[in-house]
Amino acid sequence: MLCSTCRVRPPVTADGRCVLCAGPAAAPVPAAPPFASPQQLRSPDGLAKAVVILLVVAAVSDLLAVVAGLNIRSLLGDALDHGLATIDDAEADRADLLYAASGVLQVLVLLATAIVFILWFRRVRLNAEVFDASMQQMKPGWAVGAWFVPFANLVLPRRIAGGIWTASAQTNTDGSWRTVSEAPVNLWWGAWVCSSLFSRYASQQYLKAEEVQEIMDAAGRMLAADAFSIVAAVLAILFVRKLTRMQGERAALGVYPLS
Repeated sequence: MLCSTCRVRPPVTADGRCVLCAGPAAAPVPAAPPFASPQQLRSPDGLAKAVVILLVVAAVSDLLAVVAGLNIRSLLGDALDHGLATIDDAEADRADLLYAASGVLQVLVLLATAIVFILWFRRVRLNAEVFDASMQQMKPGWAVGAWFVPFANLVLPRRIAGGIWTASAQTNTDGSWRTVSEAPVNLWWGAWVCSSLFSRYASQQYLKAEEVQEIMDAAGRMLAADAFSIVAAVLAILFVRKLTRMQGERAALGVYPLS
């Protein structure tokens, strides 16, 4: 059963309202310490800045991969138009080296970004536990572990992010309910899942390609995957900045709902 007013938190009063909707009369709300208190809240600002920087670098590495892919397609296109003999071996080797180098750079940046992002994600999840533990459907450890469970990692992190988002945005200065659109969460998560799945598919097709036309088609799919990754990085930046700002605003209120 959920609150008869907000339909989000469990009811605590006889008329079916939750702590926030019932107001101070139902449960006095204690004052909260600032982010400086290590026992409860820790600021995600530093990690958020690092994540944003790495996401920008990731987008740049994807852009370099797009340039390298266009170069490959240009060479192969000339080969199809004028015959394979027109391909200069040295130029082909340079194109392959550039494409391989851009791929290695993408992998390295992706690993660094993933590590720092998960650290930030765990930090905001721990803060959400302080803001409102009743909105968190999974234990804090899942903020890290959920990313490493095959198939479930396409669902569980979004579920955790939803609880963090709600707990970080549900209180006004007077303690009343505040609704914040989850569009940034949905756009980030949808783009990340689609980009990850399509990138895997495009990579597999590129590795299987043998004929010139097959390689060209596969390179085109890789171009689309890299472009999609850039979009996903931009949406991730918006999500990280928005949630970090929400947690700062929530901490500044000095008001926590009782869980």
